[in-house]
Amino acid sequence: MSRLILKNVYKRYDNTEKKLFAKKKVQNDFAVKDLSFECPDNSFIGILGPSGCGKSTTLRMIAGLEKITGGAIFIDDVRINELLPKDRNIGLAFEDYALYPPLSVYDNLAFNLKAKKTPPDTIKAAINRVAPLLKVDELLTMKPSALSGGQKQRVNIARAIVRQPGLLLLDEPLSHLDGKMRQTLRQEIKRMHREIKCTTIIVTHDQIEAMSLADVIIIMKDGELQQMGTPLEVYDSPVNEFVAGFIGEPPMNLLRSVIVKQENNFFFAFEGSDLKVKVPERSRRLVSEGKKVTLGVRPVDVLITRADTSTPVPVAVYENFGDERRVSVRVGNELLNITTTENVSYNRGDIIQLDFNSEKTHLFDPETGKVIKI
Repeated sequence: MSRLILKNVYKRYDNTEKKLFAKKKVQNDFAVKDLSFECPDNSFIGILGPSGCGKSTTLRMIAGLEKITGGAIFIDDVRINELLPKDRNIGLAFEDYALYPPLSVYDNLAFNLKAKKTPPDTIKAAINRVAPLLKVDELLTMKPSALSGGQKQRVNIARAIVRQPGLLLLDEPLSHLDGKMRQTLRQEIKRMHREIKCTTIIVTHDQIEAMSLADVIIIMKDGELQQMGTPLEVYDSPVNEFVAGFIGEPPMNLLRSVIVKQENNFFFAFEGSDLKVKVPERSRRLVSEGKKVTLGVRPVDVLITRADTSTPVPVAVYENFGDERRVSVRVGNELLNITTTENVSYNRGDIIQLDFNSEKTHLFDPETGKVIKI
């Protein structure tokens, strides 16, 4: 096991641009900016974010495949900035399987150990220990061409851990697989992590993958860390609009609103809509008449009610997913999404009444996007 620490890490790529007969060096924006976090021994960390956010670049810097522009990376107490990849005690599995076609599965697993001149008996013992964990023990005599995509990825991950690394890095390992196989392999990876007791980092753009596998999630955008916390923390307490809208399926509703006062109560009002939502008691001290805020509420916390306590709204979209129903209503130019497990059915234009779980609403500053803390 190993403890990983990143301190103020930067990465910027240099491009060379040809102009006529001269060469001009152009500095791009930072791909990773001032990134700091710590992964304790035996933790499972998920780095999550959209394409181009810097998550794979971060993983490659940890592995030593990319030089860092600034900052420092430590494994335990050793600064590894200048260490070669082979000296970092890291196992790495990419989304592309990159298996050696002429070699059997056994020889693919043994390749790195043979390169280190590990005794054959030690290699065999290591493979016999790892192969059952990922259910490739019955594939050892087969060639990669005879394997399915899921089997190839199992072999790919097994090859990364057979050398007993202190740190296991998984870069989008499930992206090429179909839905059912992804779910199966997620379970295998989770079980494997518990058994091998190895600090593991998975990079993914799939929030379900990150939230189901990781103990702690790091969310990135434009090369910067947005939030780090447990899956429950980033879901229940997003620090900004980006995290709120990125985590959750469907994502959190984010509605631009202005505060209006009627009698002694404050309400969220929305441009182009008659809908008004009462400001929860816990948020009253944060608002004032005329203040603009972004109201955040998850679809599961918008309730369809029969009580005549709110403005009626017509159904815009109805979807039945079997285990849940999704209903959308139009609020001005935006859609408000509702998720319910009740066995209900609506047609477009049907009128419904809404209620909000006030304890689960969030307020964001529309200018900065940051949460307004209660």
